[in-house]
Amino acid sequence: MIGYYSYTVILTYVGFVCGTVGLYFCANGSTNAAIIMLMLAGFCDMFDGKVAKTKKNRTSQECRFGIQIDSLSDMVCFGILPPMIAFSTGMHKPYQIAIFSCFSLAGLIRLAYFNVSEEERQETTTERRKVYEGLPVTSVALIIPFLFAFRNDLGDGFPIVASVVYAVIACAFITRFTLKKPQMRVMVLFIIIGVLELLLLILKHMRIA
Repeated sequence: MIGYYSYTVILTYVGFVCGTVGLYFCANGSTNAAIIMLMLAGFCDMFDGKVAKTKKNRTSQECRFGIQIDSLSDMVCFGILPPMIAFSTGMHKPYQIAIFSCFSLAGLIRLAYFNVSEEERQETTTERRKVYEGLPVTSVALIIPFLFAFRNDLGDGFPIVASVVYAVIACAFITRFTLKKPQMRVMVLFIIIGVLELLLLILKHMRIA
């Protein structure tokens, strides 16, 4: 079959499936379920690169394939799914759709730029990337669930707050600034934050029910 199916890309494939399932949940109006899928996709993305690097005999074609497939998956999970989550809550106004479109476009530009720069970097060095340029798209796997955890607390003001947050994130995707790539301790902290966000969503959902 066309493509690669070794263990180095399994997490990327699983993350992509989580993103697509999240889109189906959005279409069905199951916002909380879609947010959970977003968080699961973020978890997969957090470790897929580390898993891939454990294979020492990867060919250059496998490495390039890994870069491309990771960004394509990220576009669905973190470029398309987050706006659809907001859309599923009734945020349908023209200015909101414009913001969501800019959000996805900024994510697309950032991911394409990353692909080009990462391939060029790997041609000159075997060192691991130490910094990110702009806000990584995967950060929305933490930001968006945190935002929606307070959806009911914000009441009628939530659509405005959410629109501003999405616009700021879109700008941060393509703004040229550097962020240090998180070490394992920070990644563990992100996981703990994600679990707490998930619990908060569940508790708030149970309280409403």
